[in-house]
Amino acid sequence: MPEPPDEADDSERWMVVKNRRWRRTDPILPSDLVEALKSHLGRGRSGVRAAKRREDAAAVKSARRRVDLAKHGLGERGPKWWEVDEPTRLRRAREALNELDHLGE
Repeated sequence: MPEPPDEADDSERWMVVKNRRWRRTDPILPSDLVEALKSHLGRGRSGVRAAKRREDAAAVKSARRRVDLAKHGLGERGPKWWEVDEPTRLRRAREALNELDHLGE
């Protein structure tokens, strides 16, 4: 059975905002890759807000897909990045970015 993470490890993996714990971005990802994924994340979040205002369910679903792909690429969703080997983590991020780059706007 794995040992519980120490406090230092825990602070590298999680951040707390308004008493809610959120997974941090995978620290091994290159900055250019993180920037590109975060750009898609921002566009997705903006798209969700705009689609909700228009009451456009299909657009909400599409925008949420963009958010989900970006969050998976960043390691903030899906398998915990600290439990996955580095090559797999990098491949997952690059595959997410590739898919995001090919989504329609």
